This record gives sequence, structure tokens and C-alpha cells, in this order.
Amino acid sequence: MPENIDIQQIIETYVLPWGINIVMALAIFIIGKFVVGVLVKLVKKLMVKGKVDSILVNFIGSIIKTVLLLFVVVASLDQLGVDTTSMIALIGAAGLAIGLALQGTLQNLASGVMLIIFRPFSDGDFIEAGGVSGVVEEIGIFSITMRTGDNREVIVPNGAIYGGTITNNSRRSTRRVDMVFGIGYDDDLKKAKEILIRILSEDDRILKDPAPLVAVAELADSSVNFNVRPWCATADYWAVYFDTHEKVKLTFDAEGISIPYPQMDIHQDKAA
Repeated sequence: MPENIDIQQIIETYVLPWGINIVMALAIFIIGKFVVGVLVKLVKKLMVKGKVDSILVNFIGSIIKTVLLLFVVVASLDQLGVDTTSMIALIGAAGLAIGLALQGTLQNLASGVMLIIFRPFSDGDFIEAGGVSGVVEEIGIFSITMRTGDNREVIVPNGAIYGGTITNNSRRSTRRVDMVFGIGYDDDLKKAKEILIRILSEDDRILKDPAPLVAVAELADSSVNFNVRPWCATADYWAVYFDTHEKVKLTFDAEGISIPYPQMDIHQDKAA
């Protein structure tokens, strides 16, 4: 071993300071990671008490954990003497680039968070949104899974849902059934109205309050049109709609009330 090497000086100048820095960096990382875990658990607990959706709780918890751990790593590297200024700038530039590249995805993410917070619909609701009508099966962070009436699975991005009109057909307990029935101009108007009122009154699914409406709405080109608007439970909507149409046709046929189709009378003048 060369005689000019001072072991004591090397230890005091290099080994000891670096050893202390490494120990301090490890301590910062370990303690910081523990504190981050405690803070994330506390935030999740507060959100659960506030009745925030579990999906949103886990998502926000993951974001907070990732951001805080990033700060812990930067603090640990700074303790080791690593220049973190350029690293922070690099992380910021990378975040901006990723944000621009994932602009549509981030829009769906933000829309998903808003849908989970405000809950314009829930699992099992029949809605019209994003150009699709169906039953909501799953509400995710990026998309909504819906089941259409013919049992197809449709996945709609959250941005398309939240950025447009949402019609929730299941939110209210009752719903009005809007129907139009036409009779011929030669038919007995009062008799037809009485038949329509009787058909509605005989259906136990139709509510008495609000009372159903049966009114002459239009003197059309080929028919006199009635607006028929009973109320029923939301779950009975389509059954009432289909059954009423069938009963009206059968009863009108039995009672001699015609249901006209569009027709045109053509008059031709004979040449003199």
C-alpha cells in the first residue's frame, strides 16, 4: 500500500460524509414513505365518511400517493447531492408532453370524476346519453358500460356522456306514457273518447293521481287525433305503452271506430 495514502483522511473526507448522506437519504425515503401511507389512509377515511364513491376514493388515493412519493424521492436524491432542479424540470416537461398526448384520455378521466361525484345516474338506470340508450352496467373512470335493449354491450367514453345531454328514464318513480290515437271524421268522437277513458280506467297499472289525460289534440288531414297521457310506475312504462295500443285497436274494431290511414282525394275536371 502506498505510504502517501491517509486512510483517516479518506474516511473523514469521503466515506463518513457519504455514509451520513446515504443514511439520511434512506431515512428520508423510509420515513417519507411511511408518512405518505398515513396521509393517504387519512384522506381515504375522510372521503369514505363523506360518502364519496369507492371508485373515486381509490383513484384520488392513488394520485395523492404517487405525487407525494415523487416528492419523497426528490428529497432523498437532493440529500445525496444530486441536482434535482433539472430533474424537476424534466418531470414537468414530461408531464406536459404526456398531458398533450393523452388529452382525450384526460378529458374522459375528468368527466368520469364528475360523473362519480354528481351521480346523474347509477348502476341499473335506463338512460339516453352519448347517442346510446341502454341500462347502465358499470361506471368507470374512463368509460361507461351500457346494455342496450337487444342485449348488446356498448362502451361509451365519459367525455361523450358528460359533455352532452343525459336523460335518466329511471330516476323518477313514475312516468307519463304519451300516446296518440286517431279516428275518422265520420266516427262518433264522444264515443271514441269514452272508450279510451274506459280502457285506461280498467288498467290497474295506470295511476289515478295524476289523472290520465284524454283530449282531442288535432284535426289532422285524415283523422281526428286524441292525445292519451296516463301515468304509471316507471317499471310498467313499456308494458302499459304496448298493451294500451293493442287494447285500443281491438276495442275500436269491436265498437266500429275506424283508425284511418293517410289518404288523398283527387278531383279531375272534365274538359269542356
